[in-house]
Amino acid sequence: MNIYNFFLRGTALMAAVATLACCGKQTKEAFPVPEKPILEMDYSAEKTTFEVWAPTAESAVVRLYDGDKMVEELAMTAAEDGLWTATAKGDKKGLYYAFQVTIDGKPLKETAGIFARALNVNGDRGAIIDLNDTNPEGWAEDKTPVVPTSEIVIYEMHYRDMTAHASAGSSYPGKYIGMAEHGTRSKEGLATGIDHLVEMGITHLHLLPTADFGSIDESTPTNEYNWGYEPKNYSAPEGTYSTNPADPEARVRELKTLVQTLHKAGINVVLDVVYNHTTSTENCGFELTVPGYFYRMREDGSFADGSGCGNETASDKAMMQKYIVESLEYWVKEYHIDGFRFDLMAIHDIETMNLIRTRLEALKPSILLYGEGWAAANPLYDESKLAFKRYTYQMPGVGAFSDDIRDGLRGKLDLSAGGFIHGVAGNKEAVKFGLVGGVQHPQVAHTEAWCAAPTQHISYISCHDDHNIRDRLEHISPKASEKELLQMVKLAQFGVFTSQGIPFFFCGEEMFRSKLGEKNTYNKPDKYNAIDWNLKHKYNGLVEYYKGLIALRKAHPAFSLGTADAVRNHLSFIENGNDAAIGFVLDKLEGIDSAKRIVVLMNGSRKAVKFNIPAGKYKWITDGSEWNVNGMGMLNTKGEIEVPAITGIILAEF
Repeated sequence: MNIYNFFLRGTALMAAVATLACCGKQTKEAFPVPEKPILEMDYSAEKTTFEVWAPTAESAVVRLYDGDKMVEELAMTAAEDGLWTATAKGDKKGLYYAFQVTIDGKPLKETAGIFARALNVNGDRGAIIDLNDTNPEGWAEDKTPVVPTSEIVIYEMHYRDMTAHASAGSSYPGKYIGMAEHGTRSKEGLATGIDHLVEMGITHLHLLPTADFGSIDESTPTNEYNWGYEPKNYSAPEGTYSTNPADPEARVRELKTLVQTLHKAGINVVLDVVYNHTTSTENCGFELTVPGYFYRMREDGSFADGSGCGNETASDKAMMQKYIVESLEYWVKEYHIDGFRFDLMAIHDIETMNLIRTRLEALKPSILLYGEGWAAANPLYDESKLAFKRYTYQMPGVGAFSDDIRDGLRGKLDLSAGGFIHGVAGNKEAVKFGLVGGVQHPQVAHTEAWCAAPTQHISYISCHDDHNIRDRLEHISPKASEKELLQMVKLAQFGVFTSQGIPFFFCGEEMFRSKLGEKNTYNKPDKYNAIDWNLKHKYNGLVEYYKGLIALRKAHPAFSLGTADAVRNHLSFIENGNDAAIGFVLDKLEGIDSAKRIVVLMNGSRKAVKFNIPAGKYKWITDGSEWNVNGMGMLNTKGEIEVPAITGIILAEF
């Protein structure tokens, strides 16, 4: 079927319009979009109402199933704004449903639709449930923990990574409720799982994709692994993380239980969302309801592929925009989610990202939004209107990952050379740019500032993607001792946590975890991905160092000044002529911080470096190993101080 060959049918349709995109002619269908939220399945004990948006359909039916047996078929009626509706009388709870639309005389495959909130095994049909039945005890009283922006620390994890290894001591390895277990311990008696997160002091837990994905068969017990960037149904949780994927209520209830448990522990929950592409195209709910609409299409009728996964969604189209916004609102309302990380955010348009922020802030003012400010390839849309990192300043309240500070600290993706922590020249300005939180600063000559506020700058050195920091360092510096490697990890994270941006780190790196040298472990076994909690004992010194960095952010708001003007007014760099050493002063902090002045010195070289700092009576916050955020010892100096190789130190004047 020619996906552009749509035609008018009935009063629910509008005329198609052709628009000219920057990349050439692109036919876009303009259809009426309902103003009200779309509830594809609305259950009550007396009746269940179904609706599906299918403006190009000639007819539509909804079928009800008891297991795999069809028990009822309802013809749907064309309504306003491209909707088709039907009502099933009586109590239908426990049944499943699927839509089928007919276009050009051809019935398409059945689909659960695009808004399914509960699913059968493997998500081909929606489930009729009462969501009130899925609420854990006390759910109505569940509250988002209050976290000042200055204290935010993001910890990224995958469900299986945290609990799958035997050393985690979990009763439910790899499951939602496995992460909700308190009291799990390693063989040395050290906290694992959620108790470890509380002990570390992180404020936001970033969970890899939680929405239903299509790469693992849910019908049989499995320990298969996948990151989940293969979306199938966007508004229902993945079944493999449930103790019973065959029970549509179980996955919903268990995820809510995890969110509730994390909230009680003082931790906000961030979901990694993948609205930029679908794993399947022809078999996706988008294509099985309105073929060719939800994706960007080339002139030859093929799918554009800015995601590198076979397609790219078209957030610039009204219904796709509405869909993304309402799906996100649902996660906030139904699951009490506190933030979202957007995969390949640059495939989405700026207007949509700003609308997301506006709508979600209305529900939860503290919502945390950030994403990847890039795409896998050039999206088929006007580049200047897309949410690329360089346009972050146009999206207030939306952050982006900083590959500037990442690459400056640890070297570029191709492993061809190290970065500042290796003592490699040419990285100083990139690190400085990250330290000011990606805003314009008169002492930074790196690149054009892309943040309007430092809170838009997500500072990190590694994440689930690519090599983790240990494997990277071992590859670039194969002759380095373990002591030197640990020093480099500490210095890299020192740069992240002393930056004006929001610090982010990958699970297990505080324990010096390895992924056995593998770069891409998206579907590798637990052997490569699961955290060996025995490492926490072996590398407890590194764990304690991370704790010190997190405590620093909570004790000293000067490391999160909040605005670009405040950064320029209070942060100044100390120049010493060494390309592998950076120093800066946070000054005039009365009313901002308990300290009047804070001096931060970083030495990435392999020999000690001297800095001239403002004269004063200082206390050590850290000497590179020990931490005391309130200061320890006294240092009277008239200006000169020496910093050891591969070390970061902090001094404060109170």
